[in-house]
Amino acid sequence: MLKVRPSVRKLTAAFIASLALLPGLAIEQELQLDYRINEHIVLIPAGQNHQARLETTVFQPNGPGPFPLIIINHGKDPGHPNLQPRDRFYHMAHAFVERGYAVMVPMRQGFANSTGYYRDHGCDMTANGYTQAEDIKDTLEYARAQKWVDTDHVVVAGQSYGGLATMALGTEDLPGVRGLINFAGGLRDDSNGCGWRSALVSAFAEYGSQNKVPSLWMYGQNDSLFSPELVARMHDAFEQAGGRAQLVEYAAFKRDSHGMLASRDGQKVWLADTMNFLQQIGMPTRVVFKVPEPPQPQATNFAAIEDADAVPFLSENGKRAYREYLTKMTPRAFAVSPSGAWCWAEEGEDPEARALATCSAKSDKPCRLYSVDEHVVWNPDLAEKAAVTASNTTAPAAPGNGAVGNAVGMTAAN
Repeated sequence: MLKVRPSVRKLTAAFIASLALLPGLAIEQELQLDYRINEHIVLIPAGQNHQARLETTVFQPNGPGPFPLIIINHGKDPGHPNLQPRDRFYHMAHAFVERGYAVMVPMRQGFANSTGYYRDHGCDMTANGYTQAEDIKDTLEYARAQKWVDTDHVVVAGQSYGGLATMALGTEDLPGVRGLINFAGGLRDDSNGCGWRSALVSAFAEYGSQNKVPSLWMYGQNDSLFSPELVARMHDAFEQAGGRAQLVEYAAFKRDSHGMLASRDGQKVWLADTMNFLQQIGMPTRVVFKVPEPPQPQATNFAAIEDADAVPFLSENGKRAYREYLTKMTPRAFAVSPSGAWCWAEEGEDPEARALATCSAKSDKPCRLYSVDEHVVWNPDLAEKAAVTASNTTAPAAPGNGAVGNAVGMTAAN
C-alpha cells in the first residue's frame, strides 16, 4: 500500500543538485546555528510519562525576557520521519525575533532527532491531528515553566501537517494562547481506499465544534495538495460547526504555494495578514530589534551571468547544469571547485551555505561560490588563495558516497 504524505520541505523549492559519478542521494549538510538570533536546541520532555525528548529549535532576542512566544509546527516529508531534517522556519523566526518574540520549533516524536515513536492513524485525519497535537501541548507545558516566556502572550502556528495539528490543539483549554495560525494545514494520504479529502473536511468539522481559540488560515491558489475548492469545504465545515477562523486565500506563489512559508520571499505574502491578526488578539507586532543581515557576496565583473563557458573548472556536463541553474528561482547559488565538482541550491534556507556544503562533500579541493541570485560573485584571486591554502593543509577523510540530481525537495511525491 503506497502512502504519500508530502509537506513543506518536499514542496518548497529547496533544491540541491550536485556532481557525482553515479546517481545517489543528495547530501544536505546541517546548517550552522545562527547566533545573531540566539538559535539553540533544547530537548523537551514529551509523551507518556515524559519519556520522549523533542528536538526543539529555539530563537530569542537578547536579554532575560520574558518574551511573547510563538510555537511553529512542521509538516511531514515522505518517507521515514526520523530521516526528516530538523525544521527551523528560519525566515519566519527571524521576523518574530525582530518583534521581540521567542520562537520554538519542536520536532514531534519520531521526527528528526526526537525520540519516541511516530504514531500514524492512517486515513483517520481527525485522530492524526489530535495525536500530533499532544506533542505541541507538551511543548506548551515546557514553555510555561521557562522564566524567559511571557505565558500570557502565546500564539501557535503550523504548516501542512503541523497546521492540522495546530487546529486540533485549539480544541483544548490553553491558558495564555491567544491565537492559532494555520498555514496550508492538512494531510494528504494517497493510499488505496483513503478518501483523504472528505476525511480532512470531517476533521476540521470536529475541531470547529470544539474550537476554543481564534485562528487565521492562509492557503494559496496553486497549493499542490489542497485546492481552493477543498480549502473552502474545510473552512466552511470548521465555521459551520462553531469554529472561529479568518481565511486568507492568496494568489499563486512561485511553483507551489504549499511551500510559501519556507521561502525567503514568502514573508511578502504572510506578514501583513499575520500582523493584522496578531493585533486583533492582543499580541505585539512592532519591530523592536534590528537583527543584522548576514554578509552577502559582492557582485564582480568576472563574466556575464548567462555565460556558462566562463564558469571555471566545469566539464560540458557541468556547463549544462549551470544553464539549468539559470532557469531556477531566487534565492539560488552555484558553487564550483578546481576538482570539477559543482553544486547549485535553490530556495529554502541559506542556499549559499547549502551549495557550498554539498559541493565540498564531493570535492577534495575547496569550493567557492560562482553565482548568487542574479549576480556572478566569483573572484579568481580569492579562489587561488583558497586553493594554495588547501594544498598546504592535511586533507580530511573522504566523504561518503554522494549525490546527483534534485534529490532534496523534489515534487515527485505529488
